[in-house]
Amino acid sequence: MMTVFILHSVPVSILTHHRWALPVLAEIERTSGSRFVTLSRRLGVGGDSLRRTLAALQEKGLVERNTGYGHPLRPEYVLTVRGRAVAPGCAALLESARGHEDVLLKKWSLPVLARLERPRRFSELRAQLVDVTPRALALTLRELEAAGLVRREVTNDYPPAVRYRAEAAAEELVRLAAALGTA
Repeated sequence: MMTVFILHSVPVSILTHHRWALPVLAEIERTSGSRFVTLSRRLGVGGDSLRRTLAALQEKGLVERNTGYGHPLRPEYVLTVRGRAVAPGCAALLESARGHEDVLLKKWSLPVLARLERPRRFSELRAQLVDVTPRALALTLRELEAAGLVRREVTNDYPPAVRYRAEAAAEELVRLAAALGTA
């Protein structure tokens, strides 16, 4: 049985804009709050990247500082109500992505996978992901194909048409990415 997480207007593109957003949300949910240093060590992320990610998550209303915790220069971060709705989906997605984290934690990988619930042409994907550049979309599709998550099919029609389809190994990822919302 598949678990579906409904998010309250949090597009996948916002959650994947910073590479570490999904792991940070999942880790804070797992630990019911975490300090900056603990997050940095546990996730293996540098301080600057983590600061930018936490600032973006605070701006989007997903994470906040725990005002009742310890020293103000060593804050603990906790999930907001909106963050608590998102974090289980992030954790489930990361669990399903084991072995493919290098590709899937990139900015456009999950938004593209979320659109591949059926085969789509490049132009269809480009139209649905309004902020993606053609180069970024082409590189993302190439990386997903190299990882074995997406298949590129060329038809024998004239003129030939190219469609992108999620591989069987990526079906669970497609469902989870689509459940996270739309970009």
